[in-house]
Amino acid sequence: MSKKVSASYIIIIGLMLFALFFGAGNLIFPPMLGQMAGKNVWVANAGFLVTGVGLPLLAITAFVFSGKQNLQSLASRVHPVFGIVFTTILYLAIGPFFAIPRSGNVSFEIGVKPFLSNDASPVSLIIFTILFFALACLLSLNPSKIIDIVGKFLTPIKLTFIGLLVVVALIRPIGTIQAPSKGYNITSVF
Repeated sequence: MSKKVSASYIIIIGLMLFALFFGAGNLIFPPMLGQMAGKNVWVANAGFLVTGVGLPLLAITAFVFSGKQNLQSLASRVHPVFGIVFTTILYLAIGPFFAIPRSGNVSFEIGVKPFLSNDASPVSLIIFTILFFALACLLSLNPSKIIDIVGKFLTPIKLTFIGLLVVVALIRPIGTIQAPSKGYNITSVF
């Protein structure tokens, strides 16, 4: 099945993939890594780009060229039982075990908590989490529209804010580049 895809649709899909992979961790971790690396920021940046951008992009490319329709059929090439077990573990890890709770918590910590008083109760986190995931559910109720919603609307908004953040950081830097933090390249950050 060979179908001609328009350039605008390819751009929308690319923006959607960017938005899906450029999550909260990718917005927080690189600046922290750069700060710890100090004058070695470009080496640290290259390492992050290879592992945080290159490997996911390589995985998507490999999946596309495999000709399989879903992850389970791809993993079943090893063994049918492996296909089921692997995809189940992967979906649980990506979903309810790690990514879903983290996305709600990071969004609260960055987007809401700085505007609350220091004595704000955990109830505010619960209320925010319910509203956050209700909005996420509303945006994803129609799976055929996810590419349009994420690619046409959410990603341009995200890129606009990231661009503004970069411009402000370049115009008004917080400080000068320092020496690397003690032991930043000896042990893992985590």
